[in-house]
Amino acid sequence: EFVGHGIGRDMHEDPQVPNFGKPGTGPRLVTGMTFAIEPMVNMGRSEVEVLDDGWTVVTKDRKFSAHFEHTVAVGKDGAEVLTL
Repeated sequence: EFVGHGIGRDMHEDPQVPNFGKPGTGPRLVTGMTFAIEPMVNMGRSEVEVLDDGWTVVTKDRKFSAHFEHTVAVGKDGAEVLTL
């Protein structure tokens, strides 16, 4: 439901970058790409819901969870984290 994504002229661009998958599958990263990685760590299940304020997201089982984001650029010598 929540994935990382390309970022450039628009906030959310292709490709989508899932938080899971098999190594060697998914979009190929090439020099010049910039994207947001948005991992989640949940103490319980992964199902989520949005609260009545329309913004706050919680896990349905209400266990501890963390979600953060880094913007990363793919350079010729590897990845560079642009946010800290």
